[in-house]
Amino acid sequence: MATTTTNQEHQQQGNTNKTEKRKPVFIKVDQLKPGTTGHTLIAKVLNSNTVLQKGRATASSNRLRNTRIAECLVGDETGTILFTARNDQVDLMKPGTTVILRNAKIDMFKGSMRLAVDKWGRIEVTEPATFVVKEDNNLSLVEYELVTVAAEE
Repeated sequence: MATTTTNQEHQQQGNTNKTEKRKPVFIKVDQLKPGTTGHTLIAKVLNSNTVLQKGRATASSNRLRNTRIAECLVGDETGTILFTARNDQVDLMKPGTTVILRNAKIDMFKGSMRLAVDKWGRIEVTEPATFVVKEDNNLSLVEYELVTVAAEE
């Protein structure tokens, strides 16, 4: 028999134990859609290409602030997608590494999807995955077009 709880009951239950975290729901690469956030997935890093590496002095200090960006092809048994790694993330995204991407989001770049983890997410290196990456389904090769739908009167 299924039970349903109201929002108020849910909030009351949630207030009793603040340390309880939601269990992550792992999704597969082929489930990613444009404009979505909060994804947790396990992926293998296939390759990593540094696309930007520059240092600039910040006004507040004399030391150089490095900016590094790498495009990494990551994937699982359902497909692949380009992941944009920034700064310290670049060091984690080594080819052959298996990573858990927590709270990842989809950014659109020139009409195609890119996976990214911002300051609200996390990248964890984990044990090597047992799956074989499906390399012939690259979601970043699909081009999307922004279509605005007029509101009906």
